[in-house]
Amino acid sequence: MYPIVDLVEHQTIAAVQQEKDLDRVLESPVNIVFILASSIFNIKELVDRIKAANKLVFIHMEFIEGIASDRSGVAFIAQHICPTGIISTKSNLIRVAKEMGLMAIQRIFLIDRSAVARGIKAVEQSKPDAIEVMPGIMPRVIREMMNMTPLPIIAGGLVGNKKEIDDSLEAGALAVSTSMVELWV
Repeated sequence: MYPIVDLVEHQTIAAVQQEKDLDRVLESPVNIVFILASSIFNIKELVDRIKAANKLVFIHMEFIEGIASDRSGVAFIAQHICPTGIISTKSNLIRVAKEMGLMAIQRIFLIDRSAVARGIKAVEQSKPDAIEVMPGIMPRVIREMMNMTPLPIIAGGLVGNKKEIDDSLEAGALAVSTSMVELWV
């Protein structure tokens, strides 16, 4: 079993794209937060505030200004920022994060069948703790992926209402990430 499965208490994950939404997420019942926008100047403060609210926090490596999405960037994040883990589309960063004791979620885009096959191959090599599939509003594809990998699947991207969350969860997703504040309930 993958440890991330035991960490998900609320099946909606808050995907924070603007710092102004942080107070809302801290008051929400979600227990996992994805930081999708920040900079080297405020990332530590954001992570510390989220952790102080007893929530788990994952940082998307490609969206943090001033921190390179490379081995040194992951090392900096692991040693100085100390989140629960990272999110990345890059397999090499997933492997580095795991080596450094961070959890890792690999994001893959489901644009066509070959992208699904490439994504599955990438996660077999990088061995993340979970996969975030985008867009997350494709229950049929989520069901198919459940048969292709034992990894937990998080659905994300273009999720616009509670029914889409429910449909993704019914298809087998472990959780659904969304930046829509009104769905963090």
